Amino acid sequence: MHREDIIHEVIRKAVHVTSIIIVLTYHFFGKEAVLLLLTVYLIVILELEYFRIEWGKKIPVFHSLFRVKEADRLGGHVFFTIGSIIAISVFSKEIASAAILMTTFGDASAAIFGKVFGRTWIKGLKNRAYEGCAAEFVVDIIIGLLFLPNLILVLVMAGTATIVETITNKLDDNLLIPLFSGFNGQLTVIILTYLNYLN
Repeated sequence: MHREDIIHEVIRKAVHVTSIIIVLTYHFFGKEAVLLLLTVYLIVILELEYFRIEWGKKIPVFHSLFRVKEADRLGGHVFFTIGSIIAISVFSKEIASAAILMTTFGDASAAIFGKVFGRTWIKGLKNRAYEGCAAEFVVDIIIGLLFLPNLILVLVMAGTATIVETITNKLDDNLLIPLFSGFNGQLTVIILTYLNYLN
């Protein structure tokens, strides 16, 4: 891969660091505050997307960060914001926080590590390398260990996030990862709680 492409990918993924702001706001100011912030942010970016897609306007600085396939469709940041709002609304604080950070940092590690060190490409999947998947899984596990109390829960969420990011092609993984990993995580908590109750 060309050096310019790698730099562009790093810049694109650096935008995802905003997920830290979401998690910090949630932990310090609560659910209501972070949902209000995300809802206002969603309205603003949807307005910008309206002018970008419907009117063909270029948003200064940010227009260069969009992928070619996003030229006439909503950008990944819109889907990520929607996914974050749903995750925070439905899942526990720890699971929602882990799912949100797995979406951004796991995806970033897979993309960057796969592009730089990818040598073994997964058959049948476009631009997916085992090295990138392994990097994402490790990063997701680290994130899970920071927020979640149970190793089984960590592995379920990290595994879900990695699989969804790897096999998703047509839909936007920025929406699917926080919802699927969060749902599987919450379901795991229910199952583990039930099993402990039986014992």
